[in-house]
Amino acid sequence: MAIGLVPAPLTAETDPKYAPPPEAKSAIYDLHDPALYINRELSLLEFNQRVLAEAQDESNPLLERAKFLAIYSSNMDEFFMVRVAGLMQQAAAGITDVPADGMTPTEQLIAIRKKVRTNLKIAHRCYRKIRQELAEAGVFIHNYNNLAKTQQQGINEYFKNEIFPVLTPLASDPGRPFPHISSLSLNLAVLVRNPETKTEYFARIKVPNTLPRLIPVKRLRGDTLRTHHFVWLEDLIAHNLDDLFPGHEIVEAHQFRITRNADMEIEGNEADDLLEAIEATVRRRRFGFVVRFTLAADMPDHVRSLLAKNLNVGPEDTYETKGPLGLSGLMGLLKVDRPDLKDPLYTPIIPPRLRHLENREEIFNVIREGDILLHHPYDSFVPVIDFLRAAARDPKVVAIKQTLYRAGTNSPVVDALLEATEYGKQVSALVELKARFDEESNISWAKTLERAGVHVVYGFMSLKTHTKICLVVRRESGGIRRYVHLSTGNYNAVTANIYTDLGFFTCKPEFGADASDLFNALTGYSNKEDYQKFLVAPFNLRKRFAALIDREIRWAAKGAPARLIFKMNSLIDSHFIRQLYQASMAGVKIDLVTRGICGLRPGIPRLSENVRVTSVVGRFLEHSRIYYFQNGGNPDIYLGSADLMPRNLDRRIETLFPIEDPGLKQELIEILDLSMADNVSARLLQADGSYVQLTPGKHEKAHDSQTEFMARAKSR
Repeated sequence: MAIGLVPAPLTAETDPKYAPPPEAKSAIYDLHDPALYINRELSLLEFNQRVLAEAQDESNPLLERAKFLAIYSSNMDEFFMVRVAGLMQQAAAGITDVPADGMTPTEQLIAIRKKVRTNLKIAHRCYRKIRQELAEAGVFIHNYNNLAKTQQQGINEYFKNEIFPVLTPLASDPGRPFPHISSLSLNLAVLVRNPETKTEYFARIKVPNTLPRLIPVKRLRGDTLRTHHFVWLEDLIAHNLDDLFPGHEIVEAHQFRITRNADMEIEGNEADDLLEAIEATVRRRRFGFVVRFTLAADMPDHVRSLLAKNLNVGPEDTYETKGPLGLSGLMGLLKVDRPDLKDPLYTPIIPPRLRHLENREEIFNVIREGDILLHHPYDSFVPVIDFLRAAARDPKVVAIKQTLYRAGTNSPVVDALLEATEYGKQVSALVELKARFDEESNISWAKTLERAGVHVVYGFMSLKTHTKICLVVRRESGGIRRYVHLSTGNYNAVTANIYTDLGFFTCKPEFGADASDLFNALTGYSNKEDYQKFLVAPFNLRKRFAALIDREIRWAAKGAPARLIFKMNSLIDSHFIRQLYQASMAGVKIDLVTRGICGLRPGIPRLSENVRVTSVVGRFLEHSRIYYFQNGGNPDIYLGSADLMPRNLDRRIETLFPIEDPGLKQELIEILDLSMADNVSARLLQADGSYVQLTPGKHEKAHDSQTEFMARAKSR
């Protein structure tokens, strides 16, 4: 295994931007010193800034850059709805508890607002550049006024037939209260004048989210089939306001958009019925307080003041911009038929062992021959669906147990469970109703499954069930055999094509026994901690994981090579950060491939100089968790659903499971090697919390890990 890639220690000489904390002058550190920790929220903003950087990267195809800009905008919506909302509630409540980095809620809000305003300007400059380059490539996003007359006539007809019937102007005057403005809705603030009395009135028009945000416009004479024209929906509405206010003059119209608090907690008096409590929480979310008010930069003060007063929002939470509000609408451009402006099409591969099955039931035979590892989306998700469908129809299968966190819509996984009930199987499903922003979808699936006769469990009131596991119980000639599928990602056939995750099939008795014990804990009453193979949060995962790190420290103390490699989404748990600092000081080489949040400061002399942290933002969302412990040359490797965050370790049901087959271990080591070698999509975390893009050296080969994973899957 390649175990290089440990950078030289950061100093003021090697990195001019590096400013060590005062303690770096001494070999003795107080590991509780806030200067040694990066704030969670600012680290998350850094991640979103890396997403925005992909939109700016001219080596990416144009429509993919537009996609990244849309993802950035969507990510920021969720950041405000959850993270900023939570901080605002803490500040209002006068909460003085601070995280390991020492920043109070108010200090965090001040830093967030400053950074967001800067990035908002960058995002809109990026939009204008992408728009210009798209136009040069024949994909136009027009201002209504710049359309040709024939195009305006055609799209005005579309407005009258398709848009006008959906719109509802809502007036606000002494007889009619200010209308409710829903979260993330795009709106027009319209001032109209009665031509006889000269009295001006205010009205609000909600831009319907049931219609495409980018409206196609017909081609001009001489255009080729590669040419596409669009206009923003709100722009089209704004230029047809006369139809909505007949007999009145349109004085002015301006866009605005709000974001509301979605960080809702279940009230104690609602806890008698979890399903009803979640439904009530989703309803309350519609009326959460405003955490962000975004408006067009040209909105005059009198309109701005009217809106701010009625929305109860201050200038500190007001963000103005030039250009369209809510750039997530750019995602609609991916429907444009221009393969030359997109990433090359990739079709996930079915691994050789599963490729030529004559019928689905043969998958059980293949699993009995040996454990199977799937690396999504490079490997297809189809075998997972086939496994469930085989279990549904196989007369030897007597029971299926499944966790569902984010199943998505039109789920083939849920369809397989429904089919299993038709074949008389005993089916149990734990549907996590508290999966944020998937609550309504999961409530719908839960009710559908219950109506079909599935034993549906909603999980715990105080714990989210985040573990991804399926257990199939089969009666065979030698007795009952249990087949288990475990995963780092959700049972969602759509995201399985765009998230990098790892899936694992086994029928080893110890795994089957642990799976049965875990489901008994989920559906019944159990505080079992002595699982044979699994590390399960919140019961034994934290303790057992810490012991594995301590073991590596002991190897280093003996002078033996010691190595930790953790690939995960986030690292923010202060206990594990301190333990990793201790491991680094003991001489353990540590590589962290951390996609999102990282609260550890790498490269501090005599503290974290043995730690290297990289982050990959690429075509696919890095989502797999792999934990490697060198163990004196006999490595242990765990996969699972848990990141090193307090919520995963203490407030969720999570599972890490070991990979024991030598061939699969080697495959995971190769995955880690390729991930760590990335010098194209990867960025290196600096001690000050910023990230630097990695680039190949003069005599160094370029490595783009995701591209190489695609080639690797195809070569098999």
